[in-house]
Amino acid sequence: MPAKLSVNLNAVALLRNRRDLPWPSVTGLGRIALEAGAHGLTVHPRPDQRHTRFSDLPEIRALIDDEFPDREFNVEGYPTQDFLDLVEATEPEQVTLVPDDPEQPTSDHGWDFVTNVDILHAIVARLRKNGARVSLFCDPDASEEQIVAAKSTGADRIELYTGPYGGAYDDPAKAANELEKLGKTALLANQAGLDVNAGHDLTVANLPALAKSIPNLAEVSIGHGLTADALEYGMAETVRRFVKACGW
Repeated sequence: MPAKLSVNLNAVALLRNRRDLPWPSVTGLGRIALEAGAHGLTVHPRPDQRHTRFSDLPEIRALIDDEFPDREFNVEGYPTQDFLDLVEATEPEQVTLVPDDPEQPTSDHGWDFVTNVDILHAIVARLRKNGARVSLFCDPDASEEQIVAAKSTGADRIELYTGPYGGAYDDPAKAANELEKLGKTALLANQAGLDVNAGHDLTVANLPALAKSIPNLAEVSIGHGLTADALEYGMAETVRRFVKACGW
C-alpha cells in the first residue's frame, strides 16, 4: 500500500499569525485538504505558539471527528509536561516525538535513542496508555544500535528526517546518497518491527524516489513544500498532486 499523506498545517498557521485575524483558516484549509484526499492532518504546537496555537488543536480534533472520522490527527512536539497534557486532552491518533529545542525554527535531527531510551520508554508508555500510536523522529542514517534502542522504547514507528534528501534537490548524486541512507535505516527499522514514516522538505518531485527506496513507507507528513505549492495550485489540487506522488 502506498504511503499515506498527512498535511502539516504549521505553515498555514504561521501565515495566519502575521495578523490578528482569523484567516487563512487553519481548520478551513485542513477541511479542503481532507476533502481532496489527504489521509490526515499534522500540527507541531511549539511553546511560543508561533504557528499552530494550542486553541487550534480542539478545533482540528472536532473537524476530523465530525466530518472525517476515517482520517487521523498527528500531533508532534518535544515531550514537555505541557505538551503531554495537551496531547492527552486532544487524543490524536498519532503522536510524533521530536528532540527539538523550543527555539529551533524547525526539526533538524532525530533522537539519540541509546542515551534517551529510559526517558522515552516512560513517555511512550504514557501515550500508548492513552490510545495513541507513537512515532519517534529519527536521523536518516541511524545505526542498528540506535534502531534497536528505538524499538525498546515501546514506540510503534520512527519518522525518518528527510531534510538532507529534500535539500539535495539540485544535486542528483547527493540525493541518491541520501536515499541510500534512508533506505538502509528504514530496512533496519522494519526488521526490528517498527513501521516507518518520513517527513521534511518532501515535494511532488522527490516523493516517488523516496517511496521506491522505502517500499513499506507508512506515512509522509508534509507542510512547507505542500503549502508553497498551494499558493500556486490551490490547496485541493496540491493535495491531489501529492497523493498521486505518493502512489495512490
